[in-house]
Amino acid sequence: MTKIGFIGLGNMGGPMARNLLKEGHEVKVFDLSGEAMQKLGSHGAHAAKSAADAVSDVKAVITMLPAGAHVRAVYQGADGVLNAASAGTLFMDCSTIDVATARDVCAAAESAGMDMVDAPVSGGVAAAESGALTFMVGGGAQAFARAQPILEAMGQKIIHAGPPGAGQAAKVCNNMLLGITMIGTCEAFLLADRLGLERQKLFDIASNASGQNWSLTNYCPVPGPVPSSPANRDYQPGFTVAMMLKDLKLAQDAARETGAATPLGAKAMAVYEAFEAAGRGALDFSGIIKMLEEDD
Repeated sequence: MTKIGFIGLGNMGGPMARNLLKEGHEVKVFDLSGEAMQKLGSHGAHAAKSAADAVSDVKAVITMLPAGAHVRAVYQGADGVLNAASAGTLFMDCSTIDVATARDVCAAAESAGMDMVDAPVSGGVAAAESGALTFMVGGGAQAFARAQPILEAMGQKIIHAGPPGAGQAAKVCNNMLLGITMIGTCEAFLLADRLGLERQKLFDIASNASGQNWSLTNYCPVPGPVPSSPANRDYQPGFTVAMMLKDLKLAQDAARETGAATPLGAKAMAVYEAFEAAGRGALDFSGIIKMLEEDD
């Protein structure tokens, strides 16, 4: 088993670190929240005194941080982990950040004699807890080969998307599509309500017809058809509105930088911006149906 440093123990990082422990890895953790470290300590993790301490005397490091600025600070700051780690350490950043930052930090790691991949995830908190995440991995062949067995302790699908930054590119494209399809799925159910079509009937038909999509069959935004969906627990996340909005903004930033036309992506971002502005950023993103119902 591998000795692993883990930095960032939030809603996703915490359960990911627990799954590493379950698989027998020795895990050294750090988070600004002492409570989060305490929780992991009760599962057998070792508490580090700092991010730099978390990467000392380990073979691999996983980071799960809020945004690109945090990733740059943790990796390249004055007390950054690239200066504290031993040569040859494998770094895996599972944060969802902009492609440019992912590429820059990977380049810095390689210059320091490290292997690194950007490995954002899909699946939300439930998949993090059950070890069923999908990892979209950017990096060289050697770094991916080293990262794959560790990521398999936390996920079911580990996909090599391409060179450094490709993991983030895949994540931003995937989540833009997810945000768009969730809104469309909500609109379909609201129209069905107006037409007098039972929600279960729409689900039974659309889930077996050309309207089938993940937002419908795995995360249905109305109560009933999919018992495990947040709609059945008053839209408690899950994957929050704020997280979806962050990803849609990253997609629009990338679209502007590359000149890609994404009118539906832009509209989806505007819809989620309005929902967050109404104080609902902590709801599951499928709860967007509530705003559409009010506008109906």
